[in-house]
Amino acid sequence: MGKEERKYWLLKTEPGEWSWDDQAANGGVTEWDGVKNKQAQKYLKSMKLTDLCFFYHSGAKSRRVIGVVTVVKEWYGDGDGNGGAVDVKAVGEMRRQVDLKEMKGDSGLKGFALFRQPRLSVVPVSEDVWERVCDLGGGYEGDGKDDRIQDHDEGGED
Repeated sequence: MGKEERKYWLLKTEPGEWSWDDQAANGGVTEWDGVKNKQAQKYLKSMKLTDLCFFYHSGAKSRRVIGVVTVVKEWYGDGDGNGGAVDVKAVGEMRRQVDLKEMKGDSGLKGFALFRQPRLSVVPVSEDVWERVCDLGGGYEGDGKDDRIQDHDEGGED
């Protein structure tokens, strides 16, 4: 069997309900639950181990990508009527948070599901959009980017 490619997602949370600081203080791992919308649940059910997700603060004052989490447990617990969940673990904070206004103004992010389906708390992210948002934010802690930059520096001019 062929190995499935990693997928990318965006998970929204109100910072007053669950913030990046809460995620980090929780040992980095949390149950991502409470998603009621059927389309958003469908996206959660599609997540696989090691998929990466932008951790996005929603709300009037803080609409921005804060960090990156990875899926450490696939969809479970759908039988109780309260919906299910996936478990995610913090990978690292963005080197520079990426604001919604900045993303909307970037021509490389046209068609981003976050703009097309702004009410959904879980949306898919194409690889191109993922890479562009990471570029805008200077990457994230744990992405290995510091190592790659040093390697390029040693090689001289491009």
